[in-house]
Amino acid sequence: MAELSLENIEFIKILATSDATILQAGMNEATRRRLDDEIGTILREYYRENTMGLETGWTEKLSEVGINEDDGKAAIACARRLGIDIS
Repeated sequence: MAELSLENIEFIKILATSDATILQAGMNEATRRRLDDEIGTILREYYRENTMGLETGWTEKLSEVGINEDDGKAAIACARRLGIDIS
């Protein structure tokens, strides 16, 4: 299970407020791998909790660090545009 490190929190906040086209232009393979492995895992679990009612705990964890529902949705949308499978 992925952890909610400060770096992961910042990455999710960047996804929530950035244009995917700009991010994609500056993304290298290591960043893409991290996005898919760590951030993708967090966002997939968050998505499942909010759409399927599964108790993953990610909604509460993200809320505690200032990432609200709108930020979560925006981060998921951006990650999808970057080619990360969230479903």
